[in-house]
Amino acid sequence: MPMAYVLINTEPKFMEKVVEILETLDAVVEIFPVYGVYDVVAKVQADSMDKLKEIVTWKVRSLDEVRSTITMLILDEKK
Repeated sequence: MPMAYVLINTEPKFMEKVVEILETLDAVVEIFPVYGVYDVVAKVQADSMDKLKEIVTWKVRSLDEVRSTITMLILDEKK
């Protein structure tokens, strides 16, 4: 099952709103508010690579509160 970590950059005042929106998405299985260059890290899981691309592009990156993202595809899960 394709998975990715999405590093999300947003305005600090929108971090909570972004987390709340991500919590409503079934494909988002973990959410981590973080300090640093990025503000939120989300683990996204989908049935196919096409579905994963669709979720990241149209449900995460398209949010008005999101300035930028970096998507890291998970190659394999260990431990």
